[in-house]
Amino acid sequence: MCPSRLILEHVTSRWGVLVLVALLERSYRFSELRREVGGVSEKMLAQTLQALERDGFVHRDAKPVIPPRVDYSLTPLGVEAAEQVSALARWTERQVDAVQSAREAYDEARA
Repeated sequence: MCPSRLILEHVTSRWGVLVLVALLERSYRFSELRREVGGVSEKMLAQTLQALERDGFVHRDAKPVIPPRVDYSLTPLGVEAAEQVSALARWTERQVDAVQSAREAYDEARA
C-alpha cells in the first residue's frame, strides 16, 4: 500500500475529519473531545488520536498531575491538514440538499 494512502485514510476517516475539525477550534481533553465529536466510542477516539499523533498531526500533552490530565492539540502539520478537511466538510454541508435530490432521482430511475 502506498504510504500516502494510509495518511489519507487517517485524515479523511469518519472520525479523523471530525477530530481534526474540532481541534482546529482549540485544544481539548479526551472527554471534552469525545463530547464535541459526538457518537464516537472511547476506543475509536483513542485509536483515531493515536493514528493522528503517530502521523504528526496531533500533539498529546500529558500533565503529571493527579488526576492525570491529557490535552490534545494540532501540530502545525495538523493545522494544515485540518484546514483542508474543514473546507471539504463545509462544502459537504452546503451540498446536502443537492446530494439528497440526486439520490432520490437515482432511486426513482431504478424503481
